Amino acid sequence: MEMPVVTECTAEHCAYNRDRACHALAITVGDTASVVVRHAHCDTFVTSPAKGGDPSVTGRVGACKMSDCRHNAELECRAPSITVGYRKTEADCLTYAPA
Repeated sequence: MEMPVVTECTAEHCAYNRDRACHALAITVGDTASVVVRHAHCDTFVTSPAKGGDPSVTGRVGACKMSDCRHNAELECRAPSITVGYRKTEADCLTYAPA
């Protein structure tokens, strides 16, 4: 199985973002901080004055904790690709779709 690619990331304040592209080797999706209000948060999102990741690499989805997503199988994302962007003030997987 190949990890899905992050085709676009509009979370421009993330240290892994360069020109709306993710350069983390792999991201994790799914916030488990609150059982009551779970959402498809990009857990890899981080702000920093230093840029992170490998500029020659396009980010991929390494794990997804959103077991109720139609693209999720055994906590792995099976979507062909995903988009990350802001929902309100949070960087989320915009490809997330409840099953």
